[in-house]
Amino acid sequence: METLANLESFVKSAETSSFSEAARRMALTPAAVSRNVAMLERNLGVRLFQRSTRKLMLTEAGERFLQSIGGNLDALQAAIADASSAAAEPAGVLKVSLSPTFGITHILPLLPEFRRRYPLIRPEWHFENRPVDLVAEGYDVAIGGGFDLAPGIVARPLAPAHIIAVASPAYMAERLPPTDPSGLSRFDGIVMRSLRTGRIRHWAMRDAAGTEMIATLSETIVVNDPAAMREAARLGLGVAMLAVPDVLPELESGSLIRLVPHWYSDAGAISLYYASRTLLPAKTRAFVDLVTERFKRERLAERFAGSLGTAIVGMAERRKSSSMHE
Repeated sequence: METLANLESFVKSAETSSFSEAARRMALTPAAVSRNVAMLERNLGVRLFQRSTRKLMLTEAGERFLQSIGGNLDALQAAIADASSAAAEPAGVLKVSLSPTFGITHILPLLPEFRRRYPLIRPEWHFENRPVDLVAEGYDVAIGGGFDLAPGIVARPLAPAHIIAVASPAYMAERLPPTDPSGLSRFDGIVMRSLRTGRIRHWAMRDAAGTEMIATLSETIVVNDPAAMREAARLGLGVAMLAVPDVLPELESGSLIRLVPHWYSDAGAISLYYASRTLLPAKTRAFVDLVTERFKRERLAERFAGSLGTAIVGMAERRKSSSMHE
């Protein structure tokens, strides 16, 4: 019986027409993939590929063999993954990439529970404002948005990435709140320069009816980190456009307030990114399951939705009314 490694090496090489690309997807060396395919050819007694210095091409026998395997390889991988994950305790180094503000606020608090459940896993968590290359840089998981979905990588959405306008109550105390996004240009703007592009990002906002309007902030203060934007806004230095999860604790405590509360920008989704291998390592599956469990338990997708701005506004109004009656 052929080993799973030989069969997977053949299928990945056929899909990519390259031993090198197949090796990258499988986290092996090209030489190892080539040896696996050669062993498969020797055991079958047929040549599966025509090899050249530039490209691999399936032979007629290779085409027939690939069709005969069909989806059976995926089914076999799934069966092995289920059996091994049930039998083996998750262990090893878990390398994760997270944005600093979101990761420290919402994911790092999971670490005590994660360590209690899985003491054999050693977390190696990198807090960085960039989309990483999971395969090339050796990450097991990344959490964020805007990642390019390279071959073999899947995105599992967790919550919307909605951008809203915020300022401190002290900053707005003597100022008339804007009625729509165009009015934000009257205030001091706290904006961010992208580390990747070097440009300052401005946003188009929408309301529940789908109406869109440009929200152009003045470039009064320029920083390169969302946490710095949030703190500058909290210090009363102006208005910032930030993702809801990055300012949710401040909105709920009242140290920041939301402007034009029925308007938001949609920056896509906050997602879990990991290799789409059916044979997902137990340590990776344990982390993914814990994060998704927490998002569901605490209704974070709903709480992060800028389109549900009335909930935050209502909470702030109730807090204000309660303080007036004390």
